[in-house]
Amino acid sequence: MNQKLDKEESQPPSGIVARLKKYFRNPFFIKTQTVAEVADFLKDAVDQNIIDKEAESIANKAIRLGSTTVKEIMVPKVDMVTVTVNEETNVIIDRIIDSGHSRYPVLGTERDEVAGILLAKDILPKIVNGNDNFEIGEMLRVPNIVPETKKADALLEEFKKDRSHLAIVIDEYGTISGLVTIEDILEELVGEIEDEHDVEEDDIIKISDGLYAADAKVELEVFVEFFKMSLDPMSIDAETLGGFIISFLGVLPKIGDEITIDGLTIIVSDADDRKINKVSIKVP
Repeated sequence: MNQKLDKEESQPPSGIVARLKKYFRNPFFIKTQTVAEVADFLKDAVDQNIIDKEAESIANKAIRLGSTTVKEIMVPKVDMVTVTVNEETNVIIDRIIDSGHSRYPVLGTERDEVAGILLAKDILPKIVNGNDNFEIGEMLRVPNIVPETKKADALLEEFKKDRSHLAIVIDEYGTISGLVTIEDILEELVGEIEDEHDVEEDDIIKISDGLYAADAKVELEVFVEFFKMSLDPMSIDAETLGGFIISFLGVLPKIGDEITIDGLTIIVSDADDRKINKVSIKVP
């Protein structure tokens, strides 16, 4: 009798279990309760040893996906690796090998025209078999184009339903602003997902007295704070250092081009035909 009571006392209340089953039947669409109520419920579940702290953290993040827009988690346009419909096959192959991605937005001849999505697995077998006489247009998948305001949880459901992994993000004017992948959304739940192509490095590195090197993708706000500049990042229509330099010059700069602001001389040290990659900074 005592053993039976001990066993019953060690088990979680059946009401908690029923509520967990109800909530986690579809964790990305909890519409009937507030976030605060669900957070309290999850804490209760942790206290009852139904889930652990890690599961609680992931569940809370999943719930908050409903208020996260794709703009907040997308890869900005300046960092997108793309190909164009009229590029030479060998150029496309080199880009696929260099970047290591599996999917590539293919841009058309018109401004902000997305012709489709190219999968590396569709083109590489042809190259391996010695067949380089083909049209890229014949391999393109239909692109998924979403507005910046789309919620991350809704896009995740679309990815699951369509068995797709990438969407092109556009702003209210129909201009491409970036792309978002299923990995970007999952990282909101479980943290950074690194693969063999990810490289960790500091955004700003001191080379010597008065000389620094920086990744052009560093956030403008971080750059301004690092160098104690008087520039107001909120007044600039750019989020990254590279975007600021392009905005400042009005054109995509070449290697060696420079700007001077707040006493700093910022020199483009690495760039291609689509974006700035690295800069050097001379400090007086």
